Amino acid sequence: MIHARAPRSLLLAVLLALALPVSALAQADRWEIDPEHFAVGFLVDHAGFAKVLGMFLEAEGEFTFDPQTRELREGYFVVQTDSVFTNHEERDDHLRSDDFLNVAEYPEMRFTATQYEPTGDDTGRLTGDLELLGETRPVTLDVTINKVGRYPFPLGGVFGRPYVLGASMRGSFDRSDFGMTYGLTRDIVGDEIELIIEFEAQRQ
Repeated sequence: MIHARAPRSLLLAVLLALALPVSALAQADRWEIDPEHFAVGFLVDHAGFAKVLGMFLEAEGEFTFDPQTRELREGYFVVQTDSVFTNHEERDDHLRSDDFLNVAEYPEMRFTATQYEPTGDDTGRLTGDLELLGETRPVTLDVTINKVGRYPFPLGGVFGRPYVLGASMRGSFDRSDFGMTYGLTRDIVGDEIELIIEFEAQRQ
């Protein structure tokens, strides 16, 4: 019986595939967050009476997501700080001043993901660097992957029904870590900023 010899290139490809870990073989797609389905909100204590709920009206971001491991591998969010909104015009103007966000000098706030740790089938902890007021500090967000699948109807100018991922994120940081200290000594404005992030992202 004559045994055909496999091409050397084929043998090499098989050996390389066997040597790779499963995670390396998985395809992580790039996902772009839909700005019309992107909410970046925050809560901060107001003199101990109640918490002010605010949000940023202009934000964008993208990331990579592995559908097999359900992990967000890398990505970023960028917020335009002058888009802050708390349903109070005078307060919003104050937040834009150098007492708080100093939007004239620092027009953006950026979160860059550095590590993702799964905590369940559809949950995890996303750690990254938050850049605010010229300072960079680590912040961790609790992540819930709500749903991944075809959208129920066409979205925007996209032909057909796009493949969409929806997620919720929660986290917090102390604004004093970034040099934002206005109102702390008199307990007018709290130090802890609670983050509320909700978004839908389309696979690219």
